[in-house]
Amino acid sequence: MVDLDKSKIAEKLDVFNPYDQTYLGSVPMLEWAKIDNYLTTSEQLFKDRQQWLPAFERINILKKVAVLISERADELALLIASEGGKPLVDARVEVTRAIDGVELCAKEIANLKGSQIPMDLTQAGAGRIAYTSKEPIGVVVAVSAFNHPLNLIVHQVAPAIAAGCPVLVKPAGDTPLSCKAFVDILHQAGLPPQWCRFVMCETATSERMITDPRVAFLSFIGSAKVGWMLRSKLAPGTRCALEHGGVAPVIIEESADIDAMIPSLLKGGFYHSGQVCVSVQRIFAPKAKAKAIAQKLADGAAKLIVGNAIDESTECGPLIRPAEVDRIEAWVDEAVSAGATLLTGGKRLGETTYAPTVLLEPPVDAKVSTMEIFGPVVCVYGYDDINQAIAQANALEFAFQASVFTKNLDIAMKAINELDATAVMVNDHTAFRVDWMPFAGRKHSGYNTGGIAYTMHDMSQDKMAVIKL
Repeated sequence: MVDLDKSKIAEKLDVFNPYDQTYLGSVPMLEWAKIDNYLTTSEQLFKDRQQWLPAFERINILKKVAVLISERADELALLIASEGGKPLVDARVEVTRAIDGVELCAKEIANLKGSQIPMDLTQAGAGRIAYTSKEPIGVVVAVSAFNHPLNLIVHQVAPAIAAGCPVLVKPAGDTPLSCKAFVDILHQAGLPPQWCRFVMCETATSERMITDPRVAFLSFIGSAKVGWMLRSKLAPGTRCALEHGGVAPVIIEESADIDAMIPSLLKGGFYHSGQVCVSVQRIFAPKAKAKAIAQKLADGAAKLIVGNAIDESTECGPLIRPAEVDRIEAWVDEAVSAGATLLTGGKRLGETTYAPTVLLEPPVDAKVSTMEIFGPVVCVYGYDDINQAIAQANALEFAFQASVFTKNLDIAMKAINELDATAVMVNDHTAFRVDWMPFAGRKHSGYNTGGIAYTMHDMSQDKMAVIKL
């Protein structure tokens, strides 16, 4: 009887609004036999070049996908807000980005091209011509995160389609509905179903899929612990891209326009309640100004409206699970007990929400100073010397995006040169991104580079022809 009950539970996954736990829908849970069949079909598609989709078909499909998303924009934005807890105003932006991302994939297909290789640079190569061309890498498995439940899927799946790769996509268990909607739209746009499969399954089954030797490329967005573990278990020959979190640093220099930067820092720190991998977390300010800057941030944070993401007025939605509220509460309490000054927030507002919080001078060894908070908490530290600030910003094993606020060009260039980051924003927050720029973590924060064109490049491979005349 117990086994039968487990079997019933595994048939589907129910999805709930993270704010009030309202039931939203369900998706089927797949067993290994089904996924095994998907992998076999995908591998056969890749091996049979007669079944490859020509570039013009992929372009037409993706262009139609963009139109279909546009026609369902309001519905998809509400779905993002409902299952992911992202405020509706930001969910609408995510849908717009998803449309742009799909269109960019269609355009970038023209850039999947090779080049001529000069052969007569030495006598050994003389009498030959050579050129390269691009081919799809093979079967792609995409495993995604909850915080951008449509746009992350677009960034992982649409480049695979554009590059000509069959793809299996497993969304986060908290937010599968947006992913399922996107896969359905792909099929509606004319993509044969066997080229993109929606997969929701148990963790052990997911790992089995990811590490299967038929997989040529893994795209993973999620925790560093899981991502690096999976990379260590990939089959020989499987390539991958890992996107994890950061503990994003911001350096404020003496000349910075403080009043002008506060709205940017508030957005960067509390957008999606801090559940963003490059969310502003650690702010380093001149010691004489640190308290005043922290207080301005606290005053702004205290005014943010926290609530159900589907409400038009909400600026900070819920955390994705009640357990995350417990964790953040524990981390903030630890920091305050160890000497941090609490300027605003520092309390749960319910089972699923936590107040936007600003801490001044938490200990450098506290969890809020050394680990990704992934919640609505911003920390401010005073520094005596900018070299000290840069050293502290670089002190962790996480490195993603960083920023500096200054009117001094020399300081801006110093920060760009010396901050350990893949991108340094000048006079902007760390969470800034457009979808065609490279987006990547260093050290524990990731491996390889995201961004539409970069992902398409990773999902392609070069072939060279050398012709003896």
